[in-house]
Amino acid sequence: MTIASVSSTSDVNVASTPAASSAADTTITADRFLKLLVAQMQNQDPLSPMDNAQVTSQMAQINTVTGIDKLNTTVAGLSTQFMQMQAVQGASLVGHDVIVPGNKLDIDATTAVGQGGFQLATPADAVKVEVLSASGSVVQTLNLGAQGAGMHSFDWPAGTATNDSNLTFRVTATSGGVTIASTALMRDKVDAVSTDGGTFNLELDRSGLVPYSSVKALN
Repeated sequence: MTIASVSSTSDVNVASTPAASSAADTTITADRFLKLLVAQMQNQDPLSPMDNAQVTSQMAQINTVTGIDKLNTTVAGLSTQFMQMQAVQGASLVGHDVIVPGNKLDIDATTAVGQGGFQLATPADAVKVEVLSASGSVVQTLNLGAQGAGMHSFDWPAGTATNDSNLTFRVTATSGGVTIASTALMRDKVDAVSTDGGTFNLELDRSGLVPYSSVKALN
């Protein structure tokens, strides 16, 4: 897979962007307001002049609208720049491993050791990991005992199994006999990066497209 290209800001026709159009509309609205205000003051009844407080309130409202529009334009620009910066930095991850939520067992072809991981929301006095075949039957059960809150990993002697065996695992953690929240974690390799849809994503070898925010650790 190839790394998704990121368009530079020089390729963008600023005059045709929604932000530019919005700014132009706000400017036109402000000019119309001022012209109407001047015309209203010129033609007001001298015996019943306009209320200064009302004029001040109207001017404050138009200034607020203009200010919000400028703020939105600035934020949109910063967001685009941040996304481009993320994509450039993310390109260095291609070819490296990351830890993400998932339950696929990663088997090292050289050592014949399968590895997986899990994250516990709270400490557990008993953690059990079940290695599952492609059909979902239990191949082996690992009793890991008490584990603290946070991220943990485990090794499993895979024998002749490989990643093509499509082995998965299931984690069960309890405290005082009550099941507590746990998240299965797996190692995966980054094949490419993408910013499609305004989100910074990683294209992983076994998990497919996942948001970068899902990455638990770099490996």
